[in-house]
Amino acid sequence: MAFSNDAAAFQVQERLKALYRLVHDIEDERTRSEHNLNNITKAHEKINQEEKVSPYYQKLKSLYSAAVADAEQEEELIRSALAKVNEIRSIRNERRLQARNAGNKETIRRGALMKMLQSSAQTLPLWVGKLGEKAPPLCGAIPAEPTYIAKMGDMVAALVKGAEEEENWILAEVVQFNAGTNKYEVDDIDEEQKDRHILSRRRVVPLPLMRANPETDPQALFPKGSIVMALYPQTTCFYKAVVNQLPTSSTEEYEVLFEDPSYADGYSPPLTVAQRYVISIKDKKGKSQT
Repeated sequence: MAFSNDAAAFQVQERLKALYRLVHDIEDERTRSEHNLNNITKAHEKINQEEKVSPYYQKLKSLYSAAVADAEQEEELIRSALAKVNEIRSIRNERRLQARNAGNKETIRRGALMKMLQSSAQTLPLWVGKLGEKAPPLCGAIPAEPTYIAKMGDMVAALVKGAEEEENWILAEVVQFNAGTNKYEVDDIDEEQKDRHILSRRRVVPLPLMRANPETDPQALFPKGSIVMALYPQTTCFYKAVVNQLPTSSTEEYEVLFEDPSYADGYSPPLTVAQRYVISIKDKKGKSQT
């Protein structure tokens, strides 16, 4: 849906107001939960003091039931708040795409671009599933479904030919997908290049849309020793690398070793790369490697 500047600003303000109310509701719910948890602690102390079957056991059962209900209510409020944040992100991205399509593409200096890419990776939504729910495709290391089509404005890795016919994986943004030709039209994210490419689907790899939490979804991360493609720090190109260390928290990055023949062992010193920019490697024919 297209937004004018005024309409987009209004939409964002409405969501910010809702977000403000939700944050206060979350704090109120947390205070109520803490009160209930304190009562649980006091009930345990009474039971330990009596050292016998106590009427406090029945009270304790009720307190635990109430604590579970409090936690579920807090969870719903937090999920609602995160949904508002994502709506704001979507509206702002829609306006950016409209400006680009109207020919008003903003020129970003390289230093600012690098900061923007880092910020984009750090603020990528974190997947928080419910009990027993598995992380979905495009969360962390989990690839897209074979039939998935990246949307306009999505970031992808694209295999393109350079001036001397060499092929490189670059960071690009989807302009559109042509279902008739089964090809993507993508823009090189590097402002200095300003190149647009038309590529077959096998030459385009969608980047993760969500971060995986190592503490709750370790299976959604690449195992140590995996061969991957990773965005080399301070560049917009992907290179072959080996996962050296996994992130241990939702805010940490991978530590990878890039293939580099200038070093005696053939690999660079360890470098950190955000989850968003670490993906399954593909060969020249577009097939995933192990």
